[in-house]
Amino acid sequence: MGRKVGSLLLVLAVALSVPAFAKQGSISGRVKNAAGVPQMGAMVEAVSLNTSKSYTVFTDSLGNYALSELIPGTYDVRVTAASFLPTLREAVGLKSGASVVINLTLSTLSDAIRMLPAKQSAKEDDDWKWTLRSAANRPILRVQNGKPVMVANGIEDRPLKATVAFIAGSDGDTMGSSELSTRFTVEHSLFQTGLLSFKGDVGYGPGSNGSVFRTSYTHQMSDGSRPEVSLTVRRFAPSPTLALHDAALEALTLSMADTMSVANFMDVRVGTEFQSVQFLGRVNAFKPFGSVDVHLSPNTVLEYQYATSTPNMRRWKGFDSAPADLTESGPRVTLTDAQSMLERGRHQEISLSKRMGKTSLQAAYYQDRVHNAALSGVGDLESATDDILPDVYSGTFAYNGGNLDTNGLRFVVQRQFKNGLTATVNYAFGGVLELDPDVNQMSEVRSHMHNECRHSLSAKVAGTLPRSKTEWLTSYKWTNGSSLTPVDWYNSGPGQTDAYLNVFIRQPLPGTGFMPGKMEALVDLRNLLAQGYRPMVGPDGQTVYLVQAARSIRGGVAFVF
Repeated sequence: MGRKVGSLLLVLAVALSVPAFAKQGSISGRVKNAAGVPQMGAMVEAVSLNTSKSYTVFTDSLGNYALSELIPGTYDVRVTAASFLPTLREAVGLKSGASVVINLTLSTLSDAIRMLPAKQSAKEDDDWKWTLRSAANRPILRVQNGKPVMVANGIEDRPLKATVAFIAGSDGDTMGSSELSTRFTVEHSLFQTGLLSFKGDVGYGPGSNGSVFRTSYTHQMSDGSRPEVSLTVRRFAPSPTLALHDAALEALTLSMADTMSVANFMDVRVGTEFQSVQFLGRVNAFKPFGSVDVHLSPNTVLEYQYATSTPNMRRWKGFDSAPADLTESGPRVTLTDAQSMLERGRHQEISLSKRMGKTSLQAAYYQDRVHNAALSGVGDLESATDDILPDVYSGTFAYNGGNLDTNGLRFVVQRQFKNGLTATVNYAFGGVLELDPDVNQMSEVRSHMHNECRHSLSAKVAGTLPRSKTEWLTSYKWTNGSSLTPVDWYNSGPGQTDAYLNVFIRQPLPGTGFMPGKMEALVDLRNLLAQGYRPMVGPDGQTVYLVQAARSIRGGVAFVF
């Protein structure tokens, strides 16, 4: 009797361990070789990490397989075939009733040797540029039970991922008017090796008559290369109080790029952008870009970089927690005699980066050539002008500052401390656009603009508070004299900062039972002390300001699903 009761309790415990509402799921996909040829007859095995139970099927003539009636849990998926190394995909999560697609690539030993990255140090991290960017997405050759196996670590197969942020704030001098916008990101992996994303920023507050939408697709190739294509559409409407209110600015940007590895010690990225801007006429431009990283050693990188657009540095600034503020990346358009002018630049740079323990160093020499440089200004304009383009955000405008031609130097020191604290110091020397000190009329700005050499020194500290999980970043950039453009305008390294005092905070909020995902509060303060404002008399007699960076305060709530 006691044995029967014990057996009954055991069966009851097992039954209770699986929720009654849990539905069976499936794992399916296709098996190919490194050349993309489907492999028939390959054995695919899924091993449950929860129960150690194994499920096995074989691929059909098209290389397809399907494992059905799987209990929700975590699985290792392994494929084997004659003449190939086994390929393993680890820790595949299967939710109740879900269908997960796992495409796997079989490699020969020679394929594996070609895909091996350069040898890295034992304390390898991914904080700067010490590893080949393409190598991070390659399969890993590992030895299990005395035999080699390829561990696939491509783009993660995951369900739909989305982020929505509601942002409010203001730009400009007085901060009297508000800006409201909704920013969103939707991402989904396709067939293990592809990632499709759609992002948007829709403004609907006073002075925020702009919308930006961007869609992109990234594909991970079997040889480690990573091509990407993206399309960005923008529509900005100037302030309705001006005579230009019917002339909305519309822009389309098509970008194509590819990242690849050469000889296991060189990382090459090439691409181009096509921009088409419609505003009082149409302006088109091709903007190529590229970089070559040569890994002299696991801790030393020599890089050449070519760029034709100012970089979008949200990731280095720490602003990657919310959906990307895509309006930061252009197009940079101004007016000259009522004709739209597109800013065109050419940046070349050679840098040497070296890591010594927790300290990273960089020295760089750069050359910048910028035509139709777009200067920023703040202030209310009550009458139209042929040389000032009102921005879509409250109280700001763009002005053509002419051309910048300069060479310069940069030195960066970055140190990592305990508890995730990172400090960065950046020194740069180079040319800026500056205005004669006795000029105070907007109508005289362009004729009195000239190039001037300046020194700049910036410090940036970022970290995370252990208990509250608060992520914060604060920076300050000083320049020895007034300037309307930043020193080292095209700096895309870890020492890049906005001008003057900036603070960014991301605070996770307690979850709620009725809403999946997590919530975060965001605070973004730029040029908090409103430094660098150059007063000018506008065409209507009102005072406006030319600034290197406009003061702004934004905050909001982000929902991550």
